[in-house]
Amino acid sequence: MTTAIFGEERLVSFDATNALRIRLFDGPLHLAWRHSAMTSDFIAETIALGFRSSERQYKTVRHDIGYLTNELIENSIKFRASGEILIEALRDGHYFRMRTVNLIDREAMARFQQLLLRVTAGDPGDLLIEQIEASVLAGDDASGLGLLTLMSDYQVQLAWHFDENGPQKRIKLQTYAAMAISSA
Repeated sequence: MTTAIFGEERLVSFDATNALRIRLFDGPLHLAWRHSAMTSDFIAETIALGFRSSERQYKTVRHDIGYLTNELIENSIKFRASGEILIEALRDGHYFRMRTVNLIDREAMARFQQLLLRVTAGDPGDLLIEQIEASVLAGDDASGLGLLTLMSDYQVQLAWHFDENGPQKRIKLQTYAAMAISSA
């Protein structure tokens, strides 16, 4: 069994005992990016309900969690092989924690690991500016901008765990995120 971890290794010890758990199934409707927005809104609203006493804080928490969850679910859809996506999310003290699990093929793993080598190589703020400039000059689809924005602007801590011993010779990809949320 071959595994690889990128990012904040300590995040991989995710305790999902009390997590909100959602499964997106691939089927006749086919998973699409619109499912990401609906699922993200649901998760963000569910977690933000605990902040209703302050409208400003409620809106901030809902927005931040919505952005984070949407980005990670979109990546799960974009880089996945056929099959379901598991999403687990919870509020853990002053942090919002999340894990997505999906299967990918070897080609997607190689492309995604190359992307992760770039986005975890230095200061997220500097890398974000470099990637924006490179994308403008090259006219490409700005791969990695979402992850860099999460790391730079939202101070999200991220980790990715690749397990090559997945079913049907596919790789099981687990993505972990932790973002501070204020209770003040």
